[in-house]
Amino acid sequence: MRNKKKFADDGRVIADMSFEGTSLERKDPASKPVLPDGTEELDRKQTMTAIGGALLAGLLIGFVFIIVFLLFLLFATKVWLR
Repeated sequence: MRNKKKFADDGRVIADMSFEGTSLERKDPASKPVLPDGTEELDRKQTMTAIGGALLAGLLIGFVFIIVFLLFLLFATKVWLR
């Protein structure tokens, strides 16, 4: 049988993989994230409004595609394939 040693982390850094200019740099986890353009974070009501607007826009585009497809089917059955 193989004699396995238990690993004990002593906290030393063998190879520092961080470099400047990336978001991987270590920061204080207790601080709030700062957006790059200096704007504030959205509160819950603003977030829900943005999500609702995006959902409404997506549904509107989806309904337009469905209506165009149904109009094509109507054209194909009544005019084109007669």
